[in-house]
Amino acid sequence: MFLFRAFNSFRNGRKSSKSKLPPGPRRLPILGNLLDLGDKSHRTSCSVTEPSWKLSEVRASRFNDFGLSYIPVSPLWRTLRKVCVIHLFSALKLDANQYLRREKIHELIGNVRKSSLKGEAINVGQAAFEATLNLLSNTIFSMDLVDPNSSHAQEFRKTVWDINHEAGLPNLADYFPLLRKFDPQGIRRRMTVYFDKLLTLFGNMFDERLESRKSKNSTASNDVLDTLIDIIEGGIEELDRNQIIYLLLVLFVAGTDTTSNTTEWAMAELLRNPQVLFKAKKEMEQTIGKGKPIEESDINRLPYLQAIVKETFRMHPTVPLLIPRRAGSDVDLCGFKVPEGSQMLVNVWAIGRDPSIWENPDSFMPERFLGSNIDVKGTDFGLIPFGAGRRICPGLPLGNRMLHLILGSLINCFDWKLEDGISPNKIDMEENFGLTVKKVKPLRAIPIVV
Repeated sequence: MFLFRAFNSFRNGRKSSKSKLPPGPRRLPILGNLLDLGDKSHRTSCSVTEPSWKLSEVRASRFNDFGLSYIPVSPLWRTLRKVCVIHLFSALKLDANQYLRREKIHELIGNVRKSSLKGEAINVGQAAFEATLNLLSNTIFSMDLVDPNSSHAQEFRKTVWDINHEAGLPNLADYFPLLRKFDPQGIRRRMTVYFDKLLTLFGNMFDERLESRKSKNSTASNDVLDTLIDIIEGGIEELDRNQIIYLLLVLFVAGTDTTSNTTEWAMAELLRNPQVLFKAKKEMEQTIGKGKPIEESDINRLPYLQAIVKETFRMHPTVPLLIPRRAGSDVDLCGFKVPEGSQMLVNVWAIGRDPSIWENPDSFMPERFLGSNIDVKGTDFGLIPFGAGRRICPGLPLGNRMLHLILGSLINCFDWKLEDGISPNKIDMEENFGLTVKKVKPLRAIPIVV
């Protein structure tokens, strides 16, 4: 079942009374269900129909004009999608530069091992974020974006989280267009600061690479940035510097916080379910050997690890509410009419917890995916953490590899115990809602070298 709701019972400013709109709870005039949303929209929107959600905040720094996630289907959108699918994230390209990520996984294990020898607990989400950031930056730039031991990694993570948090907040300017110019909550102003900070960073890195390529002693890198510059200079696609920099912004914002959050949720579930963790460790011991980091070529040989990742996506989807889409024309759906211009949200979180689709939906049971053909590639509408159709996340192939590498290596190289002797069933699983969902209380655990 593919469940979604249409939001907006107004069409061109007039209430549509002649059509049968999709069902929802009783709404107040003008305000609709705005007052019912609360701070966890992925949960409340299971039963609430919102007014239009236009996400005015993504207009900051013209992100809505150049950001791949938000621009409408257009020649630019098709070009960016083509570049991602063919030139950046194809299996051939990712296989060719996997050595860049292998080194970062070994560094992650080395850093965690140092904490283990000291008997120190680590912040699992922070460690996963730093590893993800440098896995991604090495894939794109052939270099660490930040030193994992410096404060810059935490600052970068805060900037990414601030972007996701602001984008996930209900914005009065979205519901009342007359307020859009005034930005009463200051969301767009803050987003502009965050976006500009990252755009400046990536612009400088682009320009530095361009200059270094002019040197006679420069050597070509088998990374994403060189590929993108080759595309521009070779006239392979009609892209310019500005469009490339926005693409880099999208890749980092979409690829870092999401992967690290999913890793933290997975580790939390594994520590809460020691029998699942035991099975995962047993599979890896028998397949690749105890205590070894995961290689990308190992992933397809680890079906239980894949099932754990899928179950984590089901219970804790990367983005609980997919980016809103607009109906381009009136649509008849299941006997209801979705008016042209309606904004639609797909509540991936609700789909993953739907008891009509999943048995014991609130239980962490990776076994449900063993022997199943269900995947996360958008063909099974019960599990669509990356979206589906032509708007599916183009970075899925890379994100999926990074997640399995980090999670599998942390499982196989270490045993884990909770800080301060906390019982597994006492792990705080409260959610902090933004465009992505993270744990309110960070997971802290002590690694033990196996």
